[in-house]
Amino acid sequence: MPEISRFYGITVRVNPRDHFPAHFHANYGEHEIAIAIATGAVLAGELPNHAWRLIKEWMEIHRSEILENWNCAQAGRSCFKIEPL
Repeated sequence: MPEISRFYGITVRVNPRDHFPAHFHANYGEHEIAIAIATGAVLAGELPNHAWRLIKEWMEIHRSEILENWNCAQAGRSCFKIEPL
């Protein structure tokens, strides 16, 4: 999965062969979460509260860029890096 951002120990990726709805994956230590881009709903997994707050803040700032990366990945194009929090 291409890494699109990294900050405060959180790694954010999109999967080029992933299912709908459009979403991204975030890892923090042994924790992983999948989050819907449009709604911010948790699709699977969990993060510690402090990491969850950080990823929500980052997502609100960069939602359009995350969706653009999702679309690039689904079309087989290269993803681009998004500024960290």
